[in-house]
Amino acid sequence: MNLQPKSQPEQAVAGTSNYSRAPRMAKEDRREQLLATALNAFADGGYHTTSMDDIAAAAGVSKPVLYQHFPGKRELYLALVEYTLVDLSAKLDHSLAASDVNRTRVESMIDTHFEFVEHQPQAHRLVFSADLLAFPEVADRLNNFYDSLAGIIASVLGPNVGIPHTQAAMLGRGLVQMVQTAAVYWAQHPESGSRQEAQEQVFRLAWGGISILDEDWQ
Repeated sequence: MNLQPKSQPEQAVAGTSNYSRAPRMAKEDRREQLLATALNAFADGGYHTTSMDDIAAAAGVSKPVLYQHFPGKRELYLALVEYTLVDLSAKLDHSLAASDVNRTRVESMIDTHFEFVEHQPQAHRLVFSADLLAFPEVADRLNNFYDSLAGIIASVLGPNVGIPHTQAAMLGRGLVQMVQTAAVYWAQHPESGSRQEAQEQVFRLAWGGISILDEDWQ
């Protein structure tokens, strides 16, 4: 699901606080609200210039409340990365499991990537930013995400085309990163065509390569 604040913070009584007080929430609801607020704050101001004070103020909570959920800005950012990748992984898993027709699986995977880039641009930039990949923890989480998805693709591709799992996983990872890169390029270059046109072109490239491996794979 998309990260969205659960409710708007209430205005503080003048002179009683320097932040707007948010209504009480269940622990998990508060955590989601803080993640959503952090996503917006990082997207607007950048990770390095956004402080925990900024996030607490935007969420309408005190810093102690924010620190109850996240011990620091780095941990908050990593939690946001994890949340986003788990959500995207679930959507991609669903797109691959929703059909027994391999052509449809590939089309659905491409559609899911483009959907994510188009409708969750803040989350995409935050997780896949080249600058923040300098954080070893972020690089590790992203690598695990790619490896997990490549393994799922390999479990279908390998048996169908008769190649070892390790080779199928290599091709699966290449396929995923190709689609991801193409989706980002499309989002940044509207002159490249409509989303449907872009997806069709990416599918033709991906499916054409897969078909070469085994012309009988349907």
